[in-house]
Amino acid sequence: MEWLETVPAVSVYLLVGLVIGLESLGIPLPGEIVLVSSALLAATTTDHIDPLVLGACASAGAIIGDSIGYLIGRKGGQPLVNWAGRKFPKHFGPDQVAMAEEKFDKWGMWAVFFGRFIALLRIFAGPLSGVLKMPYWKFLIANVLGGVVWAGGTTALIYYVGVVAESWLKRFSWVGLVAAVLFGVGSFVVMKRRAAKAAARREVAAAQPADAMAE
Repeated sequence: MEWLETVPAVSVYLLVGLVIGLESLGIPLPGEIVLVSSALLAATTTDHIDPLVLGACASAGAIIGDSIGYLIGRKGGQPLVNWAGRKFPKHFGPDQVAMAEEKFDKWGMWAVFFGRFIALLRIFAGPLSGVLKMPYWKFLIANVLGGVVWAGGTTALIYYVGVVAESWLKRFSWVGLVAAVLFGVGSFVVMKRRAAKAAARREVAAAQPADAMAE
């Protein structure tokens, strides 16, 4: 992370906002890892990265990206989901979509809010809300609250932990990056398993009416 100290602060702000915005829009990118790394950078450098500006840029990227994703999903509908499944089968495959739809059916606007904290759902929240025709005012409330709490909260937490452990982090900053990667991979694996279970439940539910008609 030492080379990042030579990068202009404005570039870091723009990078964080852009990556998180694109991830929220529906493009699989490591937004959480970029945010955590930048917050650590802010904590371990002097007068370089302002955590308030960083959190604001991250929040703005999350909110704007989700909003664009919602509009794209609203216009594109189910054909968009099918296209994304062909282009990104690991992220938008039938299992992942089935899991996400199940969460949205059950939790509604809260799926948008809490989905911000879950790696796989983070890329689904905006587009899928549009595809499922969620009322925009509900989506907007959940989107803004989720974006601010997740992006601002993550920035604040990582920054203050970094300040407290500044001397340790300067010597072992790679540990933070490894932890962030492991957390992201772990979240992905858990959500992938849940997606497979959700798809299996849907297959069982779909087969039941056919079995009843056969009888």
